[in-house]
Amino acid sequence: MKSNQAPATMPPSIVNRQPSTIPLFLRAALGESTERPPVWLMRQAGRILPQYRALRQRFPDFKAFVKTPEAAAEATLQPVDELGVDAAIVFSDILVVPEAMGLDYEMIEAKGPRFPKTIENQHDVDCLRSGVEAAESLGYVLEALRISKRELAGRVPLIGFAGAPWTIFAYMVEGGGSKTFSKARRLLYTEPVLAHTLLQKITDTTIAYLQQQVAAGADLLQLFDSWAGELTPTQYRSFAVPYLYQICAAIPEVPKTVFAKGAWFALEDLAELPCQVIGLDWNISPAFAKEKTGGKKVLQGNLDPCTLYSDTKTIEKETLLILGDFGGHHIANLGHGVYPDTPLDGVRAFVETVKNYER
Repeated sequence: MKSNQAPATMPPSIVNRQPSTIPLFLRAALGESTERPPVWLMRQAGRILPQYRALRQRFPDFKAFVKTPEAAAEATLQPVDELGVDAAIVFSDILVVPEAMGLDYEMIEAKGPRFPKTIENQHDVDCLRSGVEAAESLGYVLEALRISKRELAGRVPLIGFAGAPWTIFAYMVEGGGSKTFSKARRLLYTEPVLAHTLLQKITDTTIAYLQQQVAAGADLLQLFDSWAGELTPTQYRSFAVPYLYQICAAIPEVPKTVFAKGAWFALEDLAELPCQVIGLDWNISPAFAKEKTGGKKVLQGNLDPCTLYSDTKTIEKETLLILGDFGGHHIANLGHGVYPDTPLDGVRAFVETVKNYER
């Protein structure tokens, strides 16, 4: 069966490979017809796995864990071994980028990240490193990628990632998570030139960082715009989309996924980005997403993460409904990262339902 999805432009690194050697996940990301949808989960390397919890006990400090390549690689491979997912994603954190730029952060257990110092003015922005100068301090992530790639031995593709510029900006200005991100949003209104300057520095660093990830073995890149839904449509078009475009255009070698949580209003803009895949949260209907993207992109995700708290029959039913709505032509995933207390049996039920799916 042929997909209704228009095939995406094949990246140069893949163009000379025989179709039979291209993994299921990458074929789907490129808009090719596949025997079934591939499946993986955002935050699949985490507390849902007992192996991860055991590994984490060796590193009371989360940042030390992230900065130990051998441990990060082990966490990367655990869900592939345990769950049989169709892709691995390198174990890291989006906040390594602002730290590389010179803005340190703390990871507080059960509370999340906190920045002791935030960006408040032009001087603060001027003091930041950016581009290759900043990205070169992230060698520990690249080493985790190289180890993971070697240990995977071609079993499944390896995903690299970074936070989208607006989301990183929000953390750097706000100082941590927030219900409103009012400080970050206020800066867009009161000092738009300063905001664009900071966003460009983040973008330059992200491009250099992701280019290095590709060189280290990443087969696909995903940009996480976790706080996209905090902006108005006009703001998102001005302060987010141009920087996403720069990043996607700068790295043609591999497919790219843009996951903009809460940005249902921006689907038409996202469909014009030089990426291959658009990730969907659970508040967007498949029909709406397909209409707004016009078949220009492969779609990923959409299942409510809380579905996995249900019994097996309910998980199977809800998963099959999603797969049916996409006609079996998308990348199966949740509409956000899997929650830490999600039952492992629920995750297994989701993965196995997708793997056994027949169109």
